[in-house]
Amino acid sequence: MSSNATATAAKESTNGTVHSTAHKGQPSFTELVYAHFSWWGALRNGGSGATEAVYRDSLRRFEHGYGRIVKSYWCSDLESAIALTELKRKFPLRPTLSFHRESDWATRQFPEIANELHRCDELAIRANTVLTGVRQRICLHFVAAAASHLLSLVDGPTAHASLEDRASTFKHERAAVDRAEAYYRQAANGQAQIVYFVGMLSVALMVAISAGLFLTVEWTVGVGAFVAGSVGAVVSVVQRINAGDFKVHYDVGRPYAFFLGGLRPLIGGAFAVVIAFAFSSGILHLPITSAASQDQRLALLVVSFLAGFSERWAQDTLTSVLPMTGEPAAPQPASPPTTPTPTAAPETATLPQDGVV
Repeated sequence: MSSNATATAAKESTNGTVHSTAHKGQPSFTELVYAHFSWWGALRNGGSGATEAVYRDSLRRFEHGYGRIVKSYWCSDLESAIALTELKRKFPLRPTLSFHRESDWATRQFPEIANELHRCDELAIRANTVLTGVRQRICLHFVAAAASHLLSLVDGPTAHASLEDRASTFKHERAAVDRAEAYYRQAANGQAQIVYFVGMLSVALMVAISAGLFLTVEWTVGVGAFVAGSVGAVVSVVQRINAGDFKVHYDVGRPYAFFLGGLRPLIGGAFAVVIAFAFSSGILHLPITSAASQDQRLALLVVSFLAGFSERWAQDTLTSVLPMTGEPAAPQPASPPTTPTPTAAPETATLPQDGVV
């Protein structure tokens, strides 16, 4: 903030109002950085009275709008800084964390550092949009720490003298940004899995309750198979989550993850119904010897559960009994006619007649 703005802010009219736009709203982070840099420069020169008042006022109004600054780094030689703010909200709402950065002046000659700082911005935006609770807090603190260290590489008092030292430190700080991004992806995937599971379990419970009421009146192969396939789909997802190989698209938002989770038991149930009809109609045969109807039902439920648990198994089972629909095989080339090999006639002996040889 310039000295003219400081002087204007200090003037008061006869009715006690301050003639300055700074008091008509909260300042941006850029304005706060300018105010801090002016105060810091005056403090190093031995006098900071007016500039400190302006900075404290800007800081107070900034924190009123964005929350208390919980982590920050202010450059000493340039108007650049980063800050992490926490805005308290009324119960039961959780505090809101926000990442702020103003460093274009400091990174004009260091595009690789500017690129990493832009990555920090992107991570902060994703963390604020996708993550919640303690995951968001941890990720944003990782981002703020990495951005602080990157900005220190171009700040005069903390910058390295040699290019080799700066390159080595930059490589280390880039690895820190990579770790922050890896944590975000892991946290976002875990959070999306929870939403996915809630959507899947909600639909599965609705299917089970509706089908259970129907089956109490009359047994139907399709309804029983649909329930078993839905349960198989739920068990399959739980097993994959425990194994750590279940990925969910987390950047699409919670409603979409909930929607995808709700589709999973429906898809498993649909495959189970088709498989059950294939066995009950005779297209496929159950490997059981008992002809009792109860045993037949239990066998169909087991097969339906497997169809919902493994959609690939259901597809392979169905395609194994379908007629071949591919292109007909090319005709084999006709073999050339073979010439029969002549065989020697059997020799016959002439018997002597009338004693004449």
